[in-house]
Amino acid sequence: MTEPQLTTRTATVRDAPAIVAIYNEGIADRIATFETSPRSVDQILDWFDDRHPIVIVLDEAGEIAGYAATFSYADRCCYAGIAEFSVYVRRANRGQGVGVVGMKALIEEAAKAGFWKLLSRVFVENKASLALLRSVGFREVGVHEKHGKLDGDWRDVIAVELILEANIT
Repeated sequence: MTEPQLTTRTATVRDAPAIVAIYNEGIADRIATFETSPRSVDQILDWFDDRHPIVIVLDEAGEIAGYAATFSYADRCCYAGIAEFSVYVRRANRGQGVGVVGMKALIEEAAKAGFWKLLSRVFVENKASLALLRSVGFREVGVHEKHGKLDGDWRDVIAVELILEANIT
């Protein structure tokens, strides 16, 4: 069996409906985010701020199979080069390398945008995401215990980070 041909490109606001659909699948699955309410397109439009890269992954048919996005980490100027990130894959495309392709493209775009570090937090149970992130160079920094409640249950998360070496001088 041949691997699907995946391509990436920078996301635009025209991609927002597909991004929301994929994000809402992740919300419903309860394995990737503390969010519990589905999002609307209007609620994510501020992601497109011309500072924080967002990439989409297209499958062989040109359909959006996943996305990876960066977000502001903190308001303090000393953290201006650090971005939080998330990566989500459409249910139908999971296990096909979409997340790896998306993260590699996001890492490249984040470095081009001048970021020196990417970081996130991943539920300890989300073994697929943790394996994906290890495969593209992220290290696990530690566990934040009882980081938040999801559906009334405390959840632990693993902090992950990647130093973008090209921007460390």
